Amino acid sequence: MKIQQMAFMLLAVTLFFAIAGLFVITISFSGIKQSADLIKEQNALLLVSKIADSPEFACENAFNQPMTNCIDTDKAMALKKNIQDYRNFWGISGLEMIWVYPDNNTGTECTTENYPECGEITLIPVANGTGIGNFVSLCRKAIDNNSIPYNQCDLGKIIVIYNG
Repeated sequence: MKIQQMAFMLLAVTLFFAIAGLFVITISFSGIKQSADLIKEQNALLLVSKIADSPEFACENAFNQPMTNCIDTDKAMALKKNIQDYRNFWGISGLEMIWVYPDNNTGTECTTENYPECGEITLIPVANGTGIGNFVSLCRKAIDNNSIPYNQCDLGKIIVIYNG
């Protein structure tokens, strides 16, 4: 009888520790999904600044002066024609640039016919996802009435969209 009691007691203690262990594991792993989402968001935020200073968009060579967080919109429009080559290059699901100031043409998508009289460039269109943005200078070469080229820079926003 005592052996049977000892066996039931060992079984009960083992079951108790198994349930307690599962409880501890559940609590310790409960924040993993939130941590993964936070890491994705932080990576997207870092990628926004990195994309603005990447050679595909940067203004530094085009305007003969060092500029950070500056996007050459002429380069962006050229890239828009060949975006299928860059679709998976950055590991994002969407990329767009929007003119903030002046906002004369807000909502008008840039095409080769209406550029630069437009309000946004959508390089990688996406239906849904989380967008992270940063303010940048959107610059292009322009010509005044005397046929003298100058740098036309406006305030804009680059938005990186990722599935989180």
